[in-house]
Amino acid sequence: MLYNAIKKTIDLGDGRTIEIETGKLAKQADGAVVVKMGNTMLLAAVTCAPTAKEDVDFMPLSVEYKEKYAAAGRYPGGFLKREGRTNDHEILISRLIDRAMRPLFPDDFHAEVFVTVNLISADNDIMPDALAGLAASAAMAVSDIPFGGPISEVRVARIDGQFRINPTFSELEKADLDIMVGATYENILMVEGEMKEVSEREMLEAIKFAHTEIKKHCAIQKELEAEVGKQIKRSYCHEDNDEDLRKQVYDACYQKAYEVAKKQTSKHERSALFAQVEEEFIATLPEGEDKARKVKLVKRYYHDNVQKAAMRNMILEDGVRLDGRKTNEIRPIWSEVDYLPAAHGSAIFTRGETQSLTTVTLGTKMDMKEIDEVLIQGTEQFVLHYNFPPFSTGEARPMRGTSRREIGHGNLAHRALKGQVPLGEENPYAVRVVSEILESNGSSSMATVCAGTLALMDAGIQLKKPVSGIAMGLISLSKATKFAILSDSLGDEDHLGDMDFKVTGTKDGITATQMDIKVDGLPYEVLEQALEQARQGRLHILGEMMKTMSQPRPELKPHVPRLEQIVIDKDFIGAVIGPGGKVIQEIQKTTNTTITITEVGEKGLVDVFAVNKADIDAAMARIKAIVAVPEVGTVYKGKVVSILDFGAFVEIMPGKDGLLHISEIAYERVEKVEDVLKEGDEIEVKLIEVEKNGKLRLSRRALLPAPEGWVEPERKPRPERRDGDRRGGDRRGGGRDRR
Repeated sequence: MLYNAIKKTIDLGDGRTIEIETGKLAKQADGAVVVKMGNTMLLAAVTCAPTAKEDVDFMPLSVEYKEKYAAAGRYPGGFLKREGRTNDHEILISRLIDRAMRPLFPDDFHAEVFVTVNLISADNDIMPDALAGLAASAAMAVSDIPFGGPISEVRVARIDGQFRINPTFSELEKADLDIMVGATYENILMVEGEMKEVSEREMLEAIKFAHTEIKKHCAIQKELEAEVGKQIKRSYCHEDNDEDLRKQVYDACYQKAYEVAKKQTSKHERSALFAQVEEEFIATLPEGEDKARKVKLVKRYYHDNVQKAAMRNMILEDGVRLDGRKTNEIRPIWSEVDYLPAAHGSAIFTRGETQSLTTVTLGTKMDMKEIDEVLIQGTEQFVLHYNFPPFSTGEARPMRGTSRREIGHGNLAHRALKGQVPLGEENPYAVRVVSEILESNGSSSMATVCAGTLALMDAGIQLKKPVSGIAMGLISLSKATKFAILSDSLGDEDHLGDMDFKVTGTKDGITATQMDIKVDGLPYEVLEQALEQARQGRLHILGEMMKTMSQPRPELKPHVPRLEQIVIDKDFIGAVIGPGGKVIQEIQKTTNTTITITEVGEKGLVDVFAVNKADIDAAMARIKAIVAVPEVGTVYKGKVVSILDFGAFVEIMPGKDGLLHISEIAYERVEKVEDVLKEGDEIEVKLIEVEKNGKLRLSRRALLPAPEGWVEPERKPRPERRDGDRRGGDRRGGGRDRR
């Protein structure tokens, strides 16, 4: 045997199991495992550079999650027919892994680490993202890379009032709570998800439920680590330190930095003052061969041991924040709607030094986002994009495409709002929200939620309820023996703090959350207090928003293209489209409209989109004529389309014609049809019968005055006609759709 596989099994307690196997695949990586649940398999491999690069003083971790189309027996789209760049879905899963793992590497470990997780087999109903964090951690456990894990990540959904670990795609459709939780055996590290207006208590219960399961996963990984003999990790030395210099920097700079922190200046002014303290100390360093080395050390010591400590201590000891606010105080807010006159909807939301300019654009089904992922295909009616240009923080650098951070922040805002945006038959429009961050000093994603709510209401989208969001921070001593929870945290407070916690919701409950915890041993009581403080804060923000706009516009703005929807029977879809699309294309061309048809069950949803109501009405009239069902006793203005010996065929609706028998043309005897009618004549006829086979019988005589003394002769029953018998019938199966 060329390999020695080791396998461990996690029992989920409901008949399902998760298997972890190592030693069989990718043996040249520093660590590799295959995680299997049902027919879903993930291959995770980790590699680490032998040493750190020069001048690197941070953790250069790279996480890549990729889904292979072959895993589900599918071809990739596009001309090349191969996997391309990482899509948004894969980036979001990569971020979930990264956010849970990154805080657990040693502070002085700076070698490049690469984590690669590939979906190599896919069960159509098993969600692989819930296994990705476990796979990455298990690969790390069987390597010699220094890491403070193991960790695991699980999805928790609440279905019919019951929590469930790692539900299937089909089960998740019925859930009112869907969160991903990452944790070690001891501590919660990361939470992200969406909810249908649940309470803070219910969310906390879900987190605790997830942690109970994660502890089992961590224990199994510890067993695996021991069995492969990787309890002792590699030794390393990635930092050059000078403890005497560290003390000098602290002694000379701490009080000055503390005074700067207390000045309550703006973001850029505060940064300049902090930098001045650092520069003044560097100027005191003696010249010499090692001055360049000492300057690098001073910069690190000043940032980590002085500036950060001064800001944290000021908050914990004096109860004063960098901008002078109390811990539960929200920055000043102003907002405005309809700022952009040509947009379908727009809003500005400004909170302190953070500002979002958000637009809403309405479109047709053809504008909806197309999804072609390995396990998910279809369209998305509501999308939200978040842009973070460098000028928003005063940085002088070029823009280089959409960053992972932008995708992650946009996803959080999208999850916050999507449950309150009417979709489907309630709202036939495709809806795109775009947030441009114009200023940033903390919580721009939450500004996006608030601006998005206002812009949607400005566009006339009938939101179920308005949504607001808030970012919370935490400053604490070890094991949270002393702590301060910060409402509406600044960028600096986020950077120096121990928790970044974002919560969005309506007045009735939470709609989305994202939490990153950077401190060990955070008690649930602190989380509970943070959630309650967040609830009060977002309700305050919601109240400020409502002063600008309290409810959606009752109508769309005059310049917004109109969209109307009609529901037709499935059998009529072909008639509306016509052979090769001839009918629908002709309607669109002559009425200046865009028409889409979506088959839903036994119905067809027809959307008609145009810049004015007259064009929509014209297109609707054409469609209604095609799908109308002829009614006995109704008088129609029809057109003679053909003449036979025994009568004429008259088209009474588009694609529908019936037989006008020679005896029904007039009261007097008609010897030849051509004596009275010719092709192309427009005449009024009355529908007198719809036969069992759907054929229509028409009468012109019934609309004429009867001669004096006229007695209607008794009619003999009409014999049943065989298929193809043209006597008394219509020339092309009148009464049926002509397709």
